[in-house]
Amino acid sequence: MSVVPYKDDAADKKSQVAHMFNSIAGKYDFLNHFLSVGTDIYWRRKAVDELKQLRPARVLDIATGTADFAIETLRAATPDAQITGVDISEGMLEVGRRKLEQKGLGHRIRLELGDSEALPFPDNHFDAVTASFGVRNFENLEKGLSEMHRVLRPGGKMVVLEFSKPTAFPMKQAYNFYFKNILPVFGKLISKDRAAYTYLPESVQAFPDGQEFLAILRKVGFTSPAWQPLTFGISSIYTAQK
Repeated sequence: MSVVPYKDDAADKKSQVAHMFNSIAGKYDFLNHFLSVGTDIYWRRKAVDELKQLRPARVLDIATGTADFAIETLRAATPDAQITGVDISEGMLEVGRRKLEQKGLGHRIRLELGDSEALPFPDNHFDAVTASFGVRNFENLEKGLSEMHRVLRPGGKMVVLEFSKPTAFPMKQAYNFYFKNILPVFGKLISKDRAAYTYLPESVQAFPDGQEFLAILRKVGFTSPAWQPLTFGISSIYTAQK
């Protein structure tokens, strides 16, 4: 059974996730940095480093949110690269658009409302496809990954940054305590959303990380999948090619 933010709501996961992110959009960036003690910035930089050798000119950022990963991607792309960000939350995109306007990057990065499991782009279109803390929110994981594979050109690269589950003592125990007892309290206090930061640890626990995720990437057609745990396994970078 799929993990959803609002357990008493009959809406499907996709609708609930969109509602949740609309609800917390204004506090999302602050909460990201606060709850990870700034480590999320380091994680994004490490993930973008995976694109440096490729130097992509056309990049699609899935579940782009407030565009932090899309902005970071410019560092590894060609000087005239065009980045497209797609998200199902208009609230998150509005925050992202304001950010791009403030940074003068509106001509380099375009944000679009769209469903990551039904992308409005042609086959073999992008040099790189990325996703930062978004794939675990897919209603149908294989469908979303298949769409990422479809729009990626042959020879292109996929980079996914996602939460994972530490397995070694004592990080595993400390991580579980923080995720279950501390993060939801501060998340609810700051975001005012009763479910968003309870859903986060639940969705991470349900996500098939590590070797399981690599197996799914192979199943949907990606080649050379690789996995790099970060910060004792709290998050992971996954890469693959087409």
